[in-house]
Amino acid sequence: MRRSLERHWYAYAMVAPVVVVLAVLVLYPLVQGIWFTLTDINESTIANPVLDRPASYSFVGLRNYLNVLSGDSSFGSFWSTLLRTIIWTASCVVLTYGVGLGLALLLNRPMRARALYRVLLILPWAVPVFISAFAWKFMFNSQFGVINQLLGAVGLGQPVWLGQTDLALVAVVIVNVWVGVPFMMLALLGGLQSIPADLYEAAEVDGATPWQRFRDITLPGLRSVSSTVVLLGIIWTFNMFPVIYLVTGPAANPNTRILVTYAFERFFSGASRDYAVASTYGVLILSVLLVFATFYRRALRRQEAFA
Repeated sequence: MRRSLERHWYAYAMVAPVVVVLAVLVLYPLVQGIWFTLTDINESTIANPVLDRPASYSFVGLRNYLNVLSGDSSFGSFWSTLLRTIIWTASCVVLTYGVGLGLALLLNRPMRARALYRVLLILPWAVPVFISAFAWKFMFNSQFGVINQLLGAVGLGQPVWLGQTDLALVAVVIVNVWVGVPFMMLALLGGLQSIPADLYEAAEVDGATPWQRFRDITLPGLRSVSSTVVLLGIIWTFNMFPVIYLVTGPAANPNTRILVTYAFERFFSGASRDYAVASTYGVLILSVLLVFATFYRRALRRQEAFA
């Protein structure tokens, strides 16, 4: 350690500020959140310097985890909310990847004004999320929204998209796909451009069909990029709070409730804000993602080993 410090002291000095910032902004809140899960802390028991009120919460051990994992509706019906979160995440990631891959394949072909098309397709990513969310919220309006106006013009029904039905979940999935497609398209387009053109030419000479070239050259060539963007997409979508909150509004909608939005509800809503249960949901979300990421990376390594 001493030799390493003497030889690489400059590198350690450059990295030290980043480590300090991460420790303050990430590590300390994480440790504090884990501690809160072991207590009964809420708005009435937390310390309040303004009211000169000391903290009065107590240690309860794993009671919060047992209450949440029991599936009790008073604690958010964890398992049904987890299932809805998985459905939300899978739908968004599959659609985002599929649409992004299709657009990347189109933009990878020689065409006129290809640069213009790239800029136009990147716009949803460049626009702030809250602007996109509010625009889509207006378009989904049951009375004045352009979507229902178009449906009515072709003789179809005009549903209440953002009401207390499963259509609300469909609506937020559409918005999240709109927001996420540009990143997926750019990442996959970069992967497509890294595949040697000689492989396609050789396959075409050998009489391979377009589908065979896509299956045997394009998809294997995108494996490393796809594995990364899919993992990132799953993590981002699993924790995607802004889109759901901005589109459906601050009022809790059980049809669009996922784990992270329920944690927000318990932390900031209600007569007595339950910081302990909200922190428990946060730790469980982190645990689910860590377990998934671990098995996901192992499965990819195993697949690469047999490839």
